[in-house]
Amino acid sequence: MRQTTERLRLSQGPLAGQTRARALAVAAAVLFSTGGAAIKTEAFGALQVSSVRSGVAAIALLLFLGGKRHLTGPIVATGAAYAATLTTFVAATKLTTAASAIVLQSTAPLYLLVIGPWLLKEQLHRRDVGHAVAMTAGLLVCFLGQPGASATAPDPAMGNLLGLASSLAWAATLTGLRSVTKTGQRGAALSAVIVGNTFASLAVLPFALPFPAAPALAWAGLLYLGVIQIGLAYVCLTRALDHLPALEVSLLLLMEPVLNPVWTWLIRGEQPGGWVIVGGAFILAASARRAMTRASELH
Repeated sequence: MRQTTERLRLSQGPLAGQTRARALAVAAAVLFSTGGAAIKTEAFGALQVSSVRSGVAAIALLLFLGGKRHLTGPIVATGAAYAATLTTFVAATKLTTAASAIVLQSTAPLYLLVIGPWLLKEQLHRRDVGHAVAMTAGLLVCFLGQPGASATAPDPAMGNLLGLASSLAWAATLTGLRSVTKTGQRGAALSAVIVGNTFASLAVLPFALPFPAAPALAWAGLLYLGVIQIGLAYVCLTRALDHLPALEVSLLLLMEPVLNPVWTWLIRGEQPGGWVIVGGAFILAASARRAMTRASELH
């Protein structure tokens, strides 16, 4: 009886919390991955998409928190980094292929290998380095042989530069979210996301006006981006960050660059290129291997 009780206690302890956190991080990655297809809408420009998407997300997350929010220096700084991530990623996705934009943004774990131990004092394991190297190899394969300009990717060169800028901002965002989460202040990470979306929406709004007379389906797509693709995804992500290091979360989020071009191809007909498929398969294999390694460690 005592042994049964002890097993039940352990199953509800930190290890179970980490398992749920990984599932939430993967759920966030899946929701994030749907953004490329929705952002590619022809009805709105990049700044219009960015402004409405972030404005809706800020309202949705504020409602989720019941109107409660925190404003501290670290939260505002994290919000600023996140605002830069949002704006540069939308612009990159509009100018280059969805695959290229998300592949470049997903190089963030490389920066976190340095930032995590330095700023967050989180221990770096050999398996993390090996996994990051494997992910990077897969991402580089994805980036080989990208197609030229097209109707859905009119300026790949500029889009790729913006994608790289987005990756730097995303690494800073993950670091900031993990940092404010470790303070133990409930709702701090979501508050930073709300601040970032508010910054991103208001900063580009003057340049986004006037909005076109778009069909209802196009507006519904923007609402989806704000409420689900950002709002619900960040509820999952910030809860995952309660239990997992920033580097591990960033590695789990690498599911996003695998799925993003798939949705864009299915919905918008944008061809990701053969190399993206090969690199995506490599990323999936590496992620599966690491998941199995973690599972064996827990048992």
